[in-house]
Amino acid sequence: MNAPPISFGPDIIHGQNIRIEEDVQIGRGTVLSDTEASPIILRTGARIGAGAVIAAGVEIGRGAQIRDGAVVLNAIPPNAIAEGNPAQVVGYTTALPQDVTTFSGGGLGADSNRGHAEIIPLEVGQAAIYRMPQVLEASRGNLTVGEIERDLPFLPKRYFAVYDVPSEKLRGEHAHRICHQFLICMSGSCRALLDDGENRQEVVLSRPDIGLYLPPMIWGTQYDYTRDAVLLVFASHAYDNADYIRDYETFRAELDAAR
Repeated sequence: MNAPPISFGPDIIHGQNIRIEEDVQIGRGTVLSDTEASPIILRTGARIGAGAVIAAGVEIGRGAQIRDGAVVLNAIPPNAIAEGNPAQVVGYTTALPQDVTTFSGGGLGADSNRGHAEIIPLEVGQAAIYRMPQVLEASRGNLTVGEIERDLPFLPKRYFAVYDVPSEKLRGEHAHRICHQFLICMSGSCRALLDDGENRQEVVLSRPDIGLYLPPMIWGTQYDYTRDAVLLVFASHAYDNADYIRDYETFRAELDAAR
């Protein structure tokens, strides 16, 4: 067991196969049920609430928060907030939340017809919200459109759609080294977390005229899908598994190496 930054008192039940990184806090009455074959890993800055139970083989990601009494049976992503039995991700630790429906004064139909995309920079890298062109006709229904070379920040070579996602499941959880992405929730809604290694921001995608530009080397996670959500994603490159960074610690290491 690595030397921890906390001391285990008699009210914390644990074995000997636990890896604890810096600045980890563990509440009273926590149970860490590690085994010799299945260690527990608590990454830097993790916060474990009182009375929580962490199952064998579970990794609690950097900066994640486990609320009091949660029973954690699966890995918790970096900076996630988890609660319940079994524990589920209910949010992320970000000081910069944004709901895209508040941008430029209101919800769908609250503004005038737009003939070109309006770009709203976010606080994470070069990420941005794109309010796409729209035509509003109360008698016939509304329309939103985008001209690829004019309204998108890159020329797509691929698209895919994500749908029928159970509300408790997470999508994304990776960064790209060179691929750009553009996300539009065509139906329903989902939440998108963006992370550049220093700043994190969350947006709600809930309108077909709102696009989210996700440039390379931004860690992206989508969660809290409604049952009817359909997320359309345009990508600047064909699929290449080598372009994906699927481990958050590797992502941070590559960012540090590039600085």
